Amino acid sequence: VSKFDELGLTICAAFELEFYLIDQENVNGRPQPPRSPISGKRPQSTQVYLIDDLDEYVDCLQDILEGAKEQGIPADAIVKESAPAQFEVNLHHVPDPIKACDYAVLLKRLVKNIAYDHEMDTTFMAKPYPGQAGNGLHVHISILDKQGNNIFASEDPETNAALRHAIGGVLETLPEQMAFLCPNVNSYRRFGAQFYVPNSPTWGIDNRTVAVRVPTGSADAVRIEHRVAGADANPYLLMASVLSGIHHGLTHQIEPGPAMEGNAYEQSEPSLPSNLRDALRVLDDSEVMARYIDPMYIDVFVACKESELAEFENSISDLEYNWYLHTV
Repeated sequence: VSKFDELGLTICAAFELEFYLIDQENVNGRPQPPRSPISGKRPQSTQVYLIDDLDEYVDCLQDILEGAKEQGIPADAIVKESAPAQFEVNLHHVPDPIKACDYAVLLKRLVKNIAYDHEMDTTFMAKPYPGQAGNGLHVHISILDKQGNNIFASEDPETNAALRHAIGGVLETLPEQMAFLCPNVNSYRRFGAQFYVPNSPTWGIDNRTVAVRVPTGSADAVRIEHRVAGADANPYLLMASVLSGIHHGLTHQIEPGPAMEGNAYEQSEPSLPSNLRDALRVLDDSEVMARYIDPMYIDVFVACKESELAEFENSISDLEYNWYLHTV
């Protein structure tokens, strides 16, 4: 943030946070959707924006919005996502990226506690169900000059040099930031074209299949929407990563290449790190990220995550027993 202060620029940011409502009782250690307080049934719909699912949990969802209002958290709305009992909360843009991160953390705590009051639980795990969509954490960013004007504003975003350079920097540094955006073993289970999670450094105008989408509701509202991170990411590290890429792109005038049109999954091969070990290696070797985040912090982060990874790899899963116990 201080690097943008030096340029006389102000960052305006907002998060979109996805989560599942889940039952307080699991099945053999695995989550299950909660019974509807209205019908008593467990939801099965995978239709996005479905009003019926909002109605089924309306009391809990309304209390989340009311609680956010009481705490000064600028929650805008809650919408149904594409899996049973999965929802998304949108936060308003604020001209303070650190405050935007604060709001995201406070919102997660609020959602957990309100759900508990309604005898339900929640999870922000990136991929709680194998066959359903994962939980994402999208961040929207625009940048204001000293006069308060959005430097990305344009009737034709592809011709805006500042926007193109910012996107170019984000895409170039994206592989090096994956360990911050997807910091857990489970994070990488979220990826897949069928679940609309981008796995290559692509961008486009109003295109929801790319890593960096440029929404164009109006010329003044042009912004960057970063669509890669999971809901299990640390909002502060996610924000630092995206801002690092934007600053790198602006100061080095990095071009992003042409905007992607149509289904990006059909046009670009997966190229981002697809597992935690590879992501940690790329981060550890990154000269760019070491200029923005203290190398000592990166060393400690990588060491902690490698320790978690080692413990995970030393465990034996049920699937391994099913496959190998009597067959090898």
